[in-house]
Amino acid sequence: MKRTLAFMGAALALGACATDPVTGQSIYGRTATGAGIGAVVGALGGVFAGGNDGRNAAVGAAVGALAGAGIGRYMDGQEEDMRRKVASSGIGLQRQGDNIVLVMPSDVTFSKGSAMLDAQFTPVLSKVAESLNLYPKTTIDIVGHASTEGEAQANLDLSYRRAESVRVYLQGAGVLPQRMATGGLGESQPIVVPDDTEAKRAQNRRVVITLRPVTQ
Repeated sequence: MKRTLAFMGAALALGACATDPVTGQSIYGRTATGAGIGAVVGALGGVFAGGNDGRNAAVGAAVGALAGAGIGRYMDGQEEDMRRKVASSGIGLQRQGDNIVLVMPSDVTFSKGSAMLDAQFTPVLSKVAESLNLYPKTTIDIVGHASTEGEAQANLDLSYRRAESVRVYLQGAGVLPQRMATGGLGESQPIVVPDDTEAKRAQNRRVVITLRPVTQ
């Protein structure tokens, strides 16, 4: 489990479970800073809740930032491109204001209980990477979720490892590591309650990618 936080060049010892300042839920994970150092998510005041965790500055310095009406136009372009890339893939795409949310259900991404990407899904994830590389002025939050089946801590760990598997693949496909943050929320944010059937549990097992514009 990661135990360090990198921010503005200083490393501070922290516990590896942080709290989302908006939802109050525990988040288990890491971010990539401009120096590429692992950090506990949530501790900089808003990772996965729209706050600035240092990535805006790092990405803006590398590829530039967006401003004014250009933000909406840029995200419109990325949404259109991403919809073409993931059509008929099983990935859900939602537009939430200027953010784009991709929901990757576990039945197309991972085998049950595994954090290894399904070989049949990697071509789809390669297309996601193509779109991310075509539109580099966004940060990328990658968060894993689990069902209530099994032990809660094991589900928390599995949800994080799945998010990390997605991050590693995207980075290998050329996505700038400074853009990405990963986390696991385990079974704390279910889509379906109670998940007392396998069909319901399958809906709760997912990896969610949120794209946010890098702004000035």
